[in-house]
Amino acid sequence: MAPSISFIDTDKLKTFVVDDGHGVKGLSELKIKPLPELFVQPIEKRLDMSKVVPHESIPVIDMSDPEDPEVMKLICDAAENWGFFQVVNHGVPIRVLDDVKDAAKRFFSLPADEKKKYLFKNNPTKNVRLVTSFIPEVDKVYEWKDYLSCFYVSDDEAFAFWPSVCRDQLLEYMKESEPLIKTLLKVLITRLDLSKLDETNEPFLMGSKRINLNYYPICPNPELTVGVGSHSDVSTLTILLQDETGGLYVRKLDSDNWVHVPPIKGSLTINIGDALQIMSNGRYKSIEHHVVANGLENRVSVPIFVNPRPSDVIGPLPQVIARGEKALYKHVLYSDYVKHFYRKPHNGKDTIDFAKV
Repeated sequence: MAPSISFIDTDKLKTFVVDDGHGVKGLSELKIKPLPELFVQPIEKRLDMSKVVPHESIPVIDMSDPEDPEVMKLICDAAENWGFFQVVNHGVPIRVLDDVKDAAKRFFSLPADEKKKYLFKNNPTKNVRLVTSFIPEVDKVYEWKDYLSCFYVSDDEAFAFWPSVCRDQLLEYMKESEPLIKTLLKVLITRLDLSKLDETNEPFLMGSKRINLNYYPICPNPELTVGVGSHSDVSTLTILLQDETGGLYVRKLDSDNWVHVPPIKGSLTINIGDALQIMSNGRYKSIEHHVVANGLENRVSVPIFVNPRPSDVIGPLPQVIARGEKALYKHVLYSDYVKHFYRKPHNGKDTIDFAKV
């Protein structure tokens, strides 16, 4: 039984949610009403549902034959014009997708005392961390989300430090998604005048990976908060598995309008990250996206963030600039770019300004 909490006392609330490992899941299970002030987002941070375009969403691409020129064109066009697309018949077994969603639910069903071992302050490795909101140390208002984040170094480190209730499923999902990731990158770089994915550029494009388990519990006042605030990812690519609940919204390019990304059984959602926008000199677009809170169902999602290595310096690719384009971005150390992202709350596309010329 969770301890009694005075929700007027923000410090006690933060201790319960963040430090004691209960997360917003524990808060949701108390069935408290109304939503504590700590989670009530300013109106401008909430999704304006009047700006959601009905009956429209991101492209859905059948990957049965990824070498088909028409399929390749669809992938590159989606990366340019939407920054987001869904793929079906992508080669990752449905069983693996179902297993990793079940593993996410198992982890977040652990007792708080078990989960709190994975808080950053309690964990012997900095590569695994359990977090509520986005960055609770800097978020003035919290997002309605818990997540476990695992930076992949090696199988040995994963076996030593990742939670055993989900470790095997996460590793299998990462392994099974590798061919899809390589296929997508092979296709995308052809439009950037790179002839192939090889030992010189593969580590640069996909030299590190992070996998998250996201948990969005039932919220007492979902209209007052956000699951995830509007932002773009700092990755090269993000491969997202979402459950059947829905709630992901994507901003339309050069617009104030949004579209919902409906869950499609067996699909994966792909989005371009800031790193690839920078490397493509703006040809491929990392797009703002937003997750709403839900008042009826718990939701899980599992993104794989495919990134440059922390030690890589990213900037417009030489092949792109060789075509005569003016560089829109400077060269920055990727780890510095990521640190800048994590120093502030989610705020649309403002992280990209760190790399603009």
